[in-house]
Amino acid sequence: MSASDQTLYERLNRWVRNSVTLRLISIGILVLLLLIPTAMIESLIHERSRYREDAIQNISSLWSNAQTIGGPILTVPYEVITVAEDNRTRRSVQYIHVLPDSLGIRVKILPEKRARGIYQAIVYQAQLQIEGTFTLPDWGTVGVDSSQLLRSETALSLGIPDMRGINQAVAVEWNSHQYTFEPGVAATDVLPSGVQTRVPLIENNTLIPFRLALDLNGSQSLQFLPMGRITRIDMTSPWPHPSFSGSFLPDEREVGEQGFSAYWEVLHLNRNFPQVWKNSQFRFNLSNRSAMEPYVDRYALPEDVATTNSSYAFGVNLLQAVDTYQKSLRTVKYAIMFIALTFLIFFFTEIRHYRRIHPIQYILVGLALCLFFALLLAISEHVSFALAYVIASLATIALVGVYVRGVLKDNKLTGLVVLLLLLLYGFIFILLQLQDYALLVGSLALFAILAAVMYLSRQVNWYALSENISENKD
Repeated sequence: MSASDQTLYERLNRWVRNSVTLRLISIGILVLLLLIPTAMIESLIHERSRYREDAIQNISSLWSNAQTIGGPILTVPYEVITVAEDNRTRRSVQYIHVLPDSLGIRVKILPEKRARGIYQAIVYQAQLQIEGTFTLPDWGTVGVDSSQLLRSETALSLGIPDMRGINQAVAVEWNSHQYTFEPGVAATDVLPSGVQTRVPLIENNTLIPFRLALDLNGSQSLQFLPMGRITRIDMTSPWPHPSFSGSFLPDEREVGEQGFSAYWEVLHLNRNFPQVWKNSQFRFNLSNRSAMEPYVDRYALPEDVATTNSSYAFGVNLLQAVDTYQKSLRTVKYAIMFIALTFLIFFFTEIRHYRRIHPIQYILVGLALCLFFALLLAISEHVSFALAYVIASLATIALVGVYVRGVLKDNKLTGLVVLLLLLLYGFIFILLQLQDYALLVGSLALFAILAAVMYLSRQVNWYALSENISENKD
């Protein structure tokens, strides 16, 4: 190799080692590369969240699933006689379904925590007092002659999706007489599951009172369908973290550390199904998959087809006070801010104090920052999220601080880096608490950081900076 070639090689090598522009580009590439382990941690959070959901579903399936109460519904069968073209007489049984005029339900929910490993699920025992009144319709208005009625087969049904939750025998006081419920519903084309009992059919326009008690196990949520002309739900529970859900919010509610109380009053005008209908014009899905919505059978005749499939169920979900995985996931969203701002601190330490930090040292510090999120996730599964954040952040800052002290050999610079990291982690923690204003505060903070960087670098001679770093190194 000639002397001129050697000189050119040395100059190129010197430029690569001391170029500030190349250093900035390499730092940017390192930031992007460190997003790969961050994405892996984000995937781990989703995986742990799925484990938790599986554990909750497993506990719920063994205890009793979420419950939705539908009814009571009075089902009156009637006989239809038709004459075929061959003059043969055919008899079939059809049904009229009647909803109560008034429906009042007093509910007391007693929650419990059940654990599977490190995961917890909320289950409950609900004590329900259901009462109200029925008034039979004028049969002529629904196209039925009273002589067609099969009075002895009249049944009262109550929809319950998970029958395993029933804790004791269920009986109804119907017009001052008591009748015991049996499993199954009078017409499965209206309610998919529940209990039913035969009741006597009273004369038209007679107010028929009823009353029953139901002791029911469930998990996570308890919902109701507004079956009465006026439906009133009065609910109390010692659980302090309710989430009122469904089509109707409570008219009155009180939530405190000692529990909650809520009251709903829903009119029949607030829903899109009538008080009386025939056959399977309306069916009610009591599962929790689509907020327990009534749905329509499209195979019925046009005049029998309803035109609504909206969700009318309402009630309460019993939530955990803190969703660890949701907060951990929100924290990971700020990973690029953690890494970029920390590297920015190191870069300004280089250019302001003429210290050189090797890319490998940047990578090691970046991996320590990524490990913070894994520590946060692991610790938060056992203690509160705030405490886990403090432990994980202090451990990470201590690790980075000790490493920086060994690299820079300067207590003052090390203290400055540690202080800035404390401010950064503290700011991110505050940002996590401001759910409604996180975007606004975060944007303002980034604007302020950019303004500070521009102010500190306004008089930096970037062209002479490489020579200064090189001379200081030499």
